[in-house]
Amino acid sequence: MLSEVGHVKVVGDAGTAASALDKIWSLRPDVVILDIQMPGLSGMYVLEKMKKFPPMPKVIVLTNYPFPHFKNACLAGGADYFFDKSKDFEKILDVFRTNGLSNHS
Repeated sequence: MLSEVGHVKVVGDAGTAASALDKIWSLRPDVVILDIQMPGLSGMYVLEKMKKFPPMPKVIVLTNYPFPHFKNACLAGGADYFFDKSKDFEKILDVFRTNGLSNHS
């Protein structure tokens, strides 16, 4: 899906919170698309730990758990965007297009 947006390059992906943190640390992406539900530790844990990687990348939370308490916690924790996987998936493309973002994961 992200290949539809010019100048976007996916530089990594991760299946667990621990591997996400390792890749964020080593790859230093401009943008991270993060889910709350991850094997092992949660995406909210990843968000909390990313604060220690200045400069913090832009964070898009994309989740099946769009409940207000999760949204508020993610945004308070440093996420820039919070989207519901079931209905807001296309909004990610809009974020990339309208913000001129490139070289993201």
